[in-house]
Amino acid sequence: MPPPSASDEHDDLDGLPPPPPVHYAEQSLLGAVLLDPHRLDEIGPLDPGHFSNHAHGELFRAMRAAPAPDPEQHRASPAWLNTVLDAARPHAPGLTASYLHTLIQVCPWPKHAATYARMIRADHARRSLRIHAGRLAQTAVDTTLPHRAKATVQQADALTRFLDDLSGRFAPHPGSLPRTSLPPAPARDTSEEALDEERLLIATATAHPAETSQMRWLVPEDFALPLHAALWQCLTALTHRGNAVDPITVLWEAQHRGLLAHDITPADLLALVSTPVGSPEHWGEKVLQRALLSRAQTVAARIAALTDDPANSPHQLITGSRRALAELTAVRSRWQQATSPATPRTARPARTPAAPRAGPPPRTAPAPVRATR
Repeated sequence: MPPPSASDEHDDLDGLPPPPPVHYAEQSLLGAVLLDPHRLDEIGPLDPGHFSNHAHGELFRAMRAAPAPDPEQHRASPAWLNTVLDAARPHAPGLTASYLHTLIQVCPWPKHAATYARMIRADHARRSLRIHAGRLAQTAVDTTLPHRAKATVQQADALTRFLDDLSGRFAPHPGSLPRTSLPPAPARDTSEEALDEERLLIATATAHPAETSQMRWLVPEDFALPLHAALWQCLTALTHRGNAVDPITVLWEAQHRGLLAHDITPADLLALVSTPVGSPEHWGEKVLQRALLSRAQTVAARIAALTDDPANSPHQLITGSRRALAELTAVRSRWQQATSPATPRTARPARTPAAPRAGPPPRTAPAPVRATR
């Protein structure tokens, strides 16, 4: 492997982190093309935006735009190199003729240009996935959006489409499960507003148990406070068994589930479930929406952790990201079920009585035979 360029050594002296491996892949690809411009036809789909280094991308753009030189003339004259440098320098002033010669020197094997291009595409896919994850996380916490949940779902759709596109460009391979240690889920929103919504849901569900039985789209994991999740389990258990539901029966069920031991006193629980406001569906949608946004933040953090691990291949990133998105999809389907208007049932047409089936002809008694004399 050739020694690093002088610019890399200066980076180390300045205390900057060393360049990532893709930096050397970009240098090697550019050096290979500078040596043999016809290799541009061998590297497959590659765009200037795929490069992590802006100057490298502009240099590659100039290579694509400049007509390929005659091989014999290129070996004898640096005219094509000067043309490329003059075209790229207005967009990347730091480029110099000496750096182009450095690129040529650090390229190990020009015939490996297609492999270097695959490395560049793979790293660009990782960086792009990181950007998509950041957008998902930012949308989920952006309180200025008028419809934050819908915008978050749209960002999740964009992330899914990006993963589908990546899967078509990178072939799967054995052992594709990532081994990255995933971060813990971000803390749930336990603001007073969020907890008030959960308390109002518990109270109105106690007052309207018939409506509660129709809210199967809400599960205990959607609650930010474990006590409220346990009380929701009390309510759903009572309605499922067909038992009477009121503050006293909820208190009794909570006692049997051990909730009165440490979390809440009987008087506090009675006060909590005795102040209904509005309808259970309204508050249930509020709780589920917060769960959706929280799950989106968790998914974004996990995908970001996958992209931060350089050991993951593109297919490992695709597999791990899809697994993370599956958890968001589960919450999203319940949220859509809760917020979608109910489709009216159409009356079925009256069934006409079936025509009688054809049977054997009726049997008639044989005519009496008269005796002859």
